[in-house]
Amino acid sequence: MKLTIERSTLLTALNHVQSVVERRNTIPILSNILLNAENGSLGLTATDLDLAINEQAEADIQTPGAITAPAHLLYDIVRKLPDGSQIEIAYQGEEGRILVRAGRSQFALSCLPRDDFPIMETGELPFRFSVSTSELKRLIDKSRFAISTEETRYYLNGIYLHAADNEGIPVLRAVATDGHRLARVETPLPANAENIPGIIIPRKAVGELRKLIDDNEGDVAISMSDNRICFSFGGSVLTSKLIDGTFPDYERVIPSGNDKVLELDGRTFAQAVDRVSTISTEKSRAIKLALSGDTVTLSATGADSGSATEELAASYQSDSMEIGFNSKYLLDITGQIEGDNARFILADAQSPTIVRDGTDDGALYVLMPMRV
Repeated sequence: MKLTIERSTLLTALNHVQSVVERRNTIPILSNILLNAENGSLGLTATDLDLAINEQAEADIQTPGAITAPAHLLYDIVRKLPDGSQIEIAYQGEEGRILVRAGRSQFALSCLPRDDFPIMETGELPFRFSVSTSELKRLIDKSRFAISTEETRYYLNGIYLHAADNEGIPVLRAVATDGHRLARVETPLPANAENIPGIIIPRKAVGELRKLIDDNEGDVAISMSDNRICFSFGGSVLTSKLIDGTFPDYERVIPSGNDKVLELDGRTFAQAVDRVSTISTEKSRAIKLALSGDTVTLSATGADSGSATEELAASYQSDSMEIGFNSKYLLDITGQIEGDNARFILADAQSPTIVRDGTDDGALYVLMPMRV
């Protein structure tokens, strides 16, 4: 195998694939990426056996071929080479080393045979539809903060994607929850997505997908079965196993009888929460909201550090009440509100609170209160 490729092209592709590779691997081949040179392009593939990313990069192929190379080492080398470099990659096969040359720099890297590299079998993916990159980013960004990191409840370690019905309108809905807060975000249902199964996309796949689509414009083609999902766009393909579990009936935890409405400026409120919570203890992060008339008073107390309060103007027409929240969870939710208008729909100090974005009807959040 022998090829020449421009540094920035190779660096972009390596940046996309190498983050899948774990820093510590008990299986040596999983520390490598597969380089496959043919038909005027270099294919780069990385996998951790649950997730695989394939990236195509334009290159001048002198001799077609394939070999594996250490992912993080190759990335670090290319990252440190001068801008605009033409990088030559060659593998003769005699010494079991891959040569990387740029200008006067030359590196000889240990490699492993391509036949040792595991290829993720996708099987048949009968459900296929497309969604715009902007909508996919929105679904991910507004929900992933609520993904659980508790491994014992593995079925909450991802985003639940499914077709749903909202007052007679078919929608594609993304839901995440960790038991303390819940995010439900929806977009109009794409064509051909009517019969898709409800699937749970793992947290790592969500993170890698979000990084990959950052620079993408246009649509993302999605193919899925009951246990696999594949995202294709530009020169990238991400394939992931799905979480084999049943997502809980999240509709049961979304309250329907809340009757007290608090409206205020979302950004101002988030900044105030951030300031006041500085004083709260790291363990509880508790912050109290006292609602009375057109004022909300935020307060926090630290066992050793003192106390803090701040008043904000708000619109609130119901009986006075006090309710406590975990300030980090509160900031995670208010951070998703893009417009000026944040709406809190409450019942009492012990019941879940609904949070809505006044400028995005497709997003709904539920936050459990805490005692303060």
